Amino acid sequence: MAVAIRTEGLTKAYGQARGLFNLDLEVAAGEVFGYLGPNGAGKTTTIRLLMDMVRPTRGRAEIFSIDCQAQPVQVKRMVGYLPGEMPQWGGMRGSEVVAYVGGLRGRLDRARVGNLAERLDLDLGRRYREYSSGNKRKLGLVLAFMNPSRLLVLDEPTTGLDPLIQQEFYRLVHEEAAAGGTVFLSSHVLSEVERVCQRVGILRGGRLVQVARLDELHSLRYHRLEADFRGEVPLEAVRALPGVEGVTGEDHHLSCAVRGDFGPLLEVLGQCRVLNLVTHEPTLEEVFLAVFRDDPAMAVTSPGEKP
Repeated sequence: MAVAIRTEGLTKAYGQARGLFNLDLEVAAGEVFGYLGPNGAGKTTTIRLLMDMVRPTRGRAEIFSIDCQAQPVQVKRMVGYLPGEMPQWGGMRGSEVVAYVGGLRGRLDRARVGNLAERLDLDLGRRYREYSSGNKRKLGLVLAFMNPSRLLVLDEPTTGLDPLIQQEFYRLVHEEAAAGGTVFLSSHVLSEVERVCQRVGILRGGRLVQVARLDELHSLRYHRLEADFRGEVPLEAVRALPGVEGVTGEDHHLSCAVRGDFGPLLEVLGQCRVLNLVTHEPTLEEVFLAVFRDDPAMAVTSPGEKP
């Protein structure tokens, strides 16, 4: 199978153990790959290295077997790119930004642009400085998707988008994948990658700690649960369950955290009179704290230190 992205020992050291270290990663052509990690984990640094926005300290990166540093122009012709932070286009109208970027790429499908703007509910006639943060993100998506690309590289693509537009974005990704395109997207939202990705790479402290299929990702599930009871709270029964931690109870109210399967907990709760039940999906940062805190094998050491 063809490889869309390959990195070997890719490193960008900023000092004080900050940056990206010894990244060995392969993303297959035609796959939707999620790049997960808490803020500051090195996701944006990786993407900037792929796009030759920064140069590596050592190591190399390739996109479709083309060296990202040796032939950056050729790489950019194959990639639809959404940066984590949009450039400041000032007083240019959205349509003028589209025309400018289309001119740099040497092609502009106006019908495609119009369709994207309609689906994302974006007014291209307004000036960039008048856009809200969400509309700036929508413009970035139009720029990334407006030309046929072998690879889409999207850095935190749904930041600032309202739920309806997020759903449209997910549809765009599915359409791209169905047409044989490759998508590499970074995120710190676990549920987001579950919607669209086939595999994920998990980054922490600048190091890749795991690559997993989507079905394996469910082992990282970590939710907070709160329940109100009519009668006694089953504290001891809940505390004895596997994967349940942080159990507290007061005045007919139960609070706990659950890793993985909810089944055993629901069986216990089903034997009680539950008046109200609420679950909260944590941020990926909270998931990482929960998963890695008690697992020394997954801990990440600073460069030069021994694990």
